[in-house]
Parts: sequence; structure tokens; C-alpha cells
Amino acid sequence: MTHLFSNIALTTETLFALVASLLVALALVSVFTARHLIRRLLALNILSSAVFLLLVLIARTADGTDPVPHALVLTGIVVSVSTTAVVLALYLRRYRMKPPC
Repeated sequence: MTHLFSNIALTTETLFALVASLLVALALVSVFTARHLIRRLLALNILSSAVFLLLVLIARTADGTDPVPHALVLTGIVVSVSTTAVVLALYLRRYRMKPPC
């Protein structure tokens, strides 16, 4: 039995790229199909995590050590957490003013 991808070496970079691609695909599907705001917010967080993974992968495969992508990831994590907190606070305020049914 021959394998479909027998000539491709599964390195850590390839594995990280595949996982990041899968996370991006799942997050985009969930962002566009989910009706609930919390599910969309979670999908956006997963999407940002996939982008962070890709940035770290780019920094890892670059020649030498490049601190700029790592700084971008740290900044992005802070922005992502604070944005999530603000959206959850706004959602909670909306829920208290007008609860569903």
C-alpha cells in the first residue's frame, strides 16, 4: 500500500503549519456560520491564535533569531485578551438590559 504523502517529511514546521491552517479554516467557518455572539467571539480568538502560531513559525524558520515576530505575538495576545474582555462586558450589559425570552 502506497501512502499519498510518502515523499513529504513531517517536520515540526510542517506540523505547525498544518495545525495553523486547520485552525484558520475551522475558525472562519465558525465565524460565518455561528449565530451566537459568544461562539463568534471564541472563533475569532481561535483565529487569532492560529495567526500567532504562524507568526512564531515564521520567526522560527527565519535565519537567526528575529525578535520582531515574537514582539508582535506578545502584543497581539494582550490586544486579543483585552478585546475579548470588552466584548464580554458589552455582551453582559446587553444581556442584563434585555435578556432573551
